Amino acid sequence: MIRSELVQQLAAGNPELAQRDVEAIVTTFFDEITARLANNGRVELRGFGAFSTRARDARVGRNPRTGETVEVDAKRVPFFKPGKEMRVRLNVGE
Repeated sequence: MIRSELVQQLAAGNPELAQRDVEAIVTTFFDEITARLANNGRVELRGFGAFSTRARDARVGRNPRTGETVEVDAKRVPFFKPGKEMRVRLNVGE
């Protein structure tokens, strides 16, 4: 599902809200998650999962096109850990 599909689903399920209001809600939701992660925070949505960041060390990589070695700086990357309820729902058929 992409962002526009999410907005359409939410708008269809809440006909009392205008499309632009739903878009503003979705934008605010994602902006708040991003801001919290940018400040080394964590966002937990019960029953869904938790968003956090993980540190990646600097390393030497390779350009796949040329094979040339490239220095890759240390960075933080987003990480998502699904909650127990989501794992159970995803593995119902197993």
